Amino acid sequence: MEALPTRTAPADASPRHRQLEDSLDRIGVTGAHKQIGAMVLLGVFFDALEQNAVGLVGPVLQESWGTTAAELGLLNTVTFTAAALGRLATGVIGDKIGRRTMLTVNLLLFSLGALICAFAPVYAVVAIGRFIVGFGLGGEIAIAVTMMSEFFATRHRGTAVGIINVTAGGLGNMLAPGFGVLVFTVFTGPDRWRWLFGLLAVPALLVLFYRRFVPETPRFLLSRGRVDEANDVLNRLASGRLRGPLPEHRRFITAADSGEPVVPERNRLRDVFSGALGRRTLFLGAAVCMSYGAQISVLSLMPTILVAQGHSITTSLLFTLVMQSGSLLGALAASAAARYFPRKAVLTVAAALGCAAAFCFGFLADGVLLILLFGAAFNFCVIMLNTTIWIFAPEQFPTRVRAFGTSIILALGSLAGGLTPILAGAAFDRYGVAGMFTLLGALFVGLAVFVQFPPETFGRSMEGEEPAGTMGKETAA
Repeated sequence: MEALPTRTAPADASPRHRQLEDSLDRIGVTGAHKQIGAMVLLGVFFDALEQNAVGLVGPVLQESWGTTAAELGLLNTVTFTAAALGRLATGVIGDKIGRRTMLTVNLLLFSLGALICAFAPVYAVVAIGRFIVGFGLGGEIAIAVTMMSEFFATRHRGTAVGIINVTAGGLGNMLAPGFGVLVFTVFTGPDRWRWLFGLLAVPALLVLFYRRFVPETPRFLLSRGRVDEANDVLNRLASGRLRGPLPEHRRFITAADSGEPVVPERNRLRDVFSGALGRRTLFLGAAVCMSYGAQISVLSLMPTILVAQGHSITTSLLFTLVMQSGSLLGALAASAAARYFPRKAVLTVAAALGCAAAFCFGFLADGVLLILLFGAAFNFCVIMLNTTIWIFAPEQFPTRVRAFGTSIILALGSLAGGLTPILAGAAFDRYGVAGMFTLLGALFVGLAVFVQFPPETFGRSMEGEEPAGTMGKETAA
């Protein structure tokens, strides 16, 4: 199946926005895009390992400090809450001063928090470290999604953003247990958990070094009226080289030469809560709450469910690891589908399949093979939904408020990830597996309804006319 024809910016877009879209289409994907992508993806991979860190060190902390299960749960709550706050703060600052700056700041916070955990003398200091880690983690993902969507042309951006969750939700979550086993094999003793936290800080510092070469996105530069800098970045992308002399310097964006006024676009963050943009935030935010809530509920409660069914702890963890293979496949499927199918169609189909998988697990999974099959299918669908929402969210907002709008949606997902497992656990305690997965299936039904309301963005430019009721026209800042 062939991708839909590439569309340039609408005729009513400003000349320089049309030139930007046409330039990105002509440039395609070069070595520079791949270098930028590799550096961003390396960061989110270690983010995924860090998100699993509390689960990895939990048994060792219980052994060395006598930490209770409730205290371990609190560390996760602190991390998720801080992630939501980090996403909001990063969105605000990223739309004000730039995406690239926040990418660096979040890596510094991530590293600082990991080191604080590694050297923590008491539980309270670990909690402080986890808050700092969570703040950096949340901002990292939000800004990574925004940047990847803005560096690539229309026909490539869905796949580019989808690969973020292939790396984080897929590979990161699958390999995290192996990372823990490796660390605890090499380092022994009651303080071996410190090595795990400490080693997670080292790769982040290395990524920070490489990210000196990541430029600001041309879309953000153009939205701030910095045409010459946007041309510089486009030349880097076209040449395939992020550093060193360029063979030639082309003026991809020449609209200003013909007299078009170039002034920064008004950066009114409150616009994401009003008018058409507000409705997009509301409906997609509700959808992501249901998707994230279902995912975190299963991640948090699956070992408990399996133990309640008579499996040992070791067997339950092994089964959970096998079922996580569905997450990697789901992220890969969403990335591929982003090139060929409309976003709302992918979300609707994945929600329907997720609902079916939930009911099958709840009512039919009475043997090991069926448990693994339906569990992997459920993870496949929920990660496909999350990945597609990551692709869909930045496409809903104009450049001037894109980072903030995207961060709002992802922050709502983080909050739902902290709250929904409470409801799912209560349903499991009272009604068993069937009751819990009936609840999760109902969440998918709601998601399928809510995603019908935002506008379809497949094959459409990210530049152009804003919806009625927003302040998208260029005005002095």
